[in-house]
Amino acid sequence: MFERLDQIEARYEELTQALASPDIIGDSSKYQKTAKAHSEISAIVEKYREYKDLVKGISESKAVLADEKDPEMRAYAQEELEKLEPRVAGIEEELKVLLLPKDPNDEKNVILEIRAGTGGDEATLFAAEMFRMYDRYAESQRWKVEVLSTSESGIGGLKEIIALIEGNRVYSRLKYESGVHRVQRVPDTEQQGRVHTSAVTVAVLPEAEEVDIKIDAKDLRIDTFCSSGPGGQSVNTTYSAVRVTHIPTNTVVSCQDEKSQIKNREKAMRVLRSRLYEVEMQKQQDALAKERKSMVGSGDRSEKIRTYNFPQNRVTDHRIGLTIHQLPETMDGKLQPVIDALVTHYQAERLKGEGGMVM
Repeated sequence: MFERLDQIEARYEELTQALASPDIIGDSSKYQKTAKAHSEISAIVEKYREYKDLVKGISESKAVLADEKDPEMRAYAQEELEKLEPRVAGIEEELKVLLLPKDPNDEKNVILEIRAGTGGDEATLFAAEMFRMYDRYAESQRWKVEVLSTSESGIGGLKEIIALIEGNRVYSRLKYESGVHRVQRVPDTEQQGRVHTSAVTVAVLPEAEEVDIKIDAKDLRIDTFCSSGPGGQSVNTTYSAVRVTHIPTNTVVSCQDEKSQIKNREKAMRVLRSRLYEVEMQKQQDALAKERKSMVGSGDRSEKIRTYNFPQNRVTDHRIGLTIHQLPETMDGKLQPVIDALVTHYQAERLKGEGGMVM
């Protein structure tokens, strides 16, 4: 591990010097590429230098204890040693995590798709609350949310909503949210006070760029129609809504939120690219799973991943056995404790899966 860290540090120094070079500064494309490479390894180098300073401090304290006769100096050295030594193992673990192979999608924006599942009207209401939860969380992270498509229910809920979330490392934080989210509560329409169970499915797709997925125009069928509102009634008389069908995979995307047919088509193509990209990713993961039985991560949409129990003020993530009794705060977008726990868990799983390869 340390030989690899030395190589990364040497590379970091090369890139630092390159960023001051007139040749690089004068070429915006080269400068951006160099700055990106520099930024990608800066966290590793900072942590490695912290580790080396720690090891140096321990060595110096041990030398004082071995050679120094002054009781005060020896007491000071012993105090330093007791303070520094417990930190070594923790920083070594942090370095191992930083050296894990990066998910190439972590830096990407995401397409968030939320759909009402079992539970009728109650499921559509919860789908709307789920979107509000993610919207509030995105706001706390200073991400931008743009709704691409919505389908409302007659009581103000959402049958489906598709949104683009743009910002810093969005996919890295939201990628574990895909799956079935279950809600248990007494609906407003329930006269007997009985707890009902409903479900909402969430899909988090890394936004695919045109360079990630090539779509041939001859493989597309594009239909236009009038936008409709709750209950299917027409809300305008122009054919601004767009339905795009990718014929080889029979993938269909509809967008109708914009008044412009061109804008709706652009939005539909963004969603289509991301869905096709996800299909390609799944093929790669399936192939890898045959070689490695212990696949890391969970994105199966058929899997019940989390329960929101309102009577018990409880949120439970079933994958990692996490339960917190802060349901109102969670629904208000304070997702950080859950997301941090998921990231930590799956990083630990990846370290096990690597089986010491990072060493």
